Amino acid sequence: VQLQASGGGLVQAGDSLRLSCAASGGTFSRYHMGWFRQAPGKEREFVAAISVRGGSTYYADSVKGRFTISRDNAKNTVYLQMNSLKPEDTAVYYCAADYYGSAITTSSYGYDYWGQGTQVTVSS
Repeated sequence: VQLQASGGGLVQAGDSLRLSCAASGGTFSRYHMGWFRQAPGKEREFVAAISVRGGSTYYADSVKGRFTISRDNAKNTVYLQMNSLKPEDTAVYYCAADYYGSAITTSSYGYDYWGQGTQVTVSS
């Protein structure tokens, strides 16, 4: 599976962004999907995950209530709607795919395929 993330940019605190991740080369509906982020000098951290059919979603406490993950299996795309952005949300955001044969996970080690990342910068 190849993943292509897009939608990042430079915004001000309080603004919104929607990230997209388009998948190709595999059966998208067989993969749990996740978003992770990595800020400079920090380890990659979990942001959100969604099950194969979208029935279950998981969020990091730091983004709960502000970010929404969704997917459109017909378009082979997963989204991350980010509202009320804060400077601490600044990071490179990565989408990832985890084959559904295992339970959905919030650990980066559980994901088999990764996109190239898209930069999100939130100014104060």
